[in-house]
Amino acid sequence: MQTTHTTVHLPPVAALLRKAAVPLLESTLIPLGLFYLLFRLVGLDGGLFAALGWSLLALGRRVVLRKKVPAVLWLTTTLLVVRTVIGFCTGSVFLYFLQPTAQNFLITFALLATLPLKRPLLSKLADDFGVIPDTLSGHPHLQRVLKQISLLWALVFLVNGVSTLFVLATQTVGNFLMVSTAGSYGVVGAAIAVSVLWIRRSMRNQGIALRLKLRWTGAHAAA
Repeated sequence: MQTTHTTVHLPPVAALLRKAAVPLLESTLIPLGLFYLLFRLVGLDGGLFAALGWSLLALGRRVVLRKKVPAVLWLTTTLLVVRTVIGFCTGSVFLYFLQPTAQNFLITFALLATLPLKRPLLSKLADDFGVIPDTLSGHPHLQRVLKQISLLWALVFLVNGVSTLFVLATQTVGNFLMVSTAGSYGVVGAAIAVSVLWIRRSMRNQGIALRLKLRWTGAHAAA
């Protein structure tokens, strides 16, 4: 085993959570909340266009301000357009929510399909959420580790897809949103913890120790 001789300080936990929360809120949680609120108040069409309107506004704001658009926002907005068209044309809540359920299988395929690339999809998503510092993102061994972890995440999205499909077929809309959201993010949270430990252990074997700050202490960079 190689002796650790380099330490990379990761951003503080609060900073990571804040950076991850923004794309998660604007691409998933807020559209879901708007859909259910307008669905209960004015019906299916109101919910459809409220969710789509929010996502298009979030995407357009970033484009106009020339800010980086996270890959997850591009993906969810594109799929939301398709879902809205299907939901509006059929008037079916089941078919509308069948699309994000199928989205889990699509992401599973995308994770596996990008494994042969120099930077797999998981690497690009890690950049969006600010998990990996710039000083480490291009490290060849890290890219190999991310390809291995991509298999774990492919399994996570496959399990999410199967479980949410079952809940969708057996529960009401309200119960589906509550159970599928809590269950999905619970599994994702566990996978994040496993991924972090996996990366730390693997990089330590390469002589690189990752240190996670618990609070802001000034500038943070690679030591």
